[in-house]
Amino acid sequence: MDIRVQFGQRIKELRARSGMSQEHLAYRAGLDRSYISGVERGERNVSILNIEKIAAALQISVAYLFSGERFSPKQAYQPKDFIVPFKDRIHYTLDPDKKLLSFQVNGLASGKQDVEYMSNIVLGICSAYGKDELDVLVDHRGMVTSDGQPVVYSPEVAERAVQFQQELTSYSKKVVVLCNSEFMVEQLNYVSKTSGIFDKATHLFDRDRDMIGKAYELFDIHDHPFIQLNK
Repeated sequence: MDIRVQFGQRIKELRARSGMSQEHLAYRAGLDRSYISGVERGERNVSILNIEKIAAALQISVAYLFSGERFSPKQAYQPKDFIVPFKDRIHYTLDPDKKLLSFQVNGLASGKQDVEYMSNIVLGICSAYGKDELDVLVDHRGMVTSDGQPVVYSPEVAERAVQFQQELTSYSKKVVVLCNSEFMVEQLNYVSKTSGIFDKATHLFDRDRDMIGKAYELFDIHDHPFIQLNK
C-alpha cells in the first residue's frame, strides 16, 4: 500500500477516535480542511512541519503517529454512545486508611458538563484533605464506544481536563491512570505537561495484569477491591 494512503488512514482513525471532524482537526492544526481531506485520502506528500502540526492537534507525539497501534475509523462520540447517563457510568471509592481515592469512568464524557460533574464529585472528596495528602487511582479501561472500541477525550473534554488535573494534583501525592490504549497515554501525557503536573501523574497501558500490578506497586498496596482484572 502507498505510504501516503497508510498515513492518511492513520490520521483518519486517530481523528475519529477523538470525535473530531476534518474541519475541527484542520482548525486545531492551522491547516485547510481540504488539505486534511487530501491527507486522509492519501493524496498529499505531507511535510515534516505539517506532520508536527497534525500531531499537536491530536495531542500526541510525532513518533506515536508511526506506531503500530490501530483503531476503527468509525467516528466516535455518536448519540448511541450516551444512552446511559454519565452519572451512572462513573463510580468511586475512598480508602480512608490508605488515603487512596479511586474512580472509574465507563463510556464517554459528552462534554464540559460531564467533566464538571466528575470534578465536583472527586474534588469534593479531595477537599477534606490537605495538600499532597491523597493518592488517586483512575480507571479509564472502560472508556470505550458502544461498539467496544477504545476512545480518547474529545478536544473539548481534554481542555477542561487540564484544569481538573491541576486542581486534583494540588491535593494528591501521585495520580495513576489505567488507560485503554497507548493513544490515551499519549493524550494524557500531553494534558499533564500542559497542566504542569507531569511529575505527579503516571499513565499506564499494558496487559491488564501487568498494568494493575504496576499501579499497586506505585501505591505500595497488594490488592484493591475496586480495581480488578477486566473479565
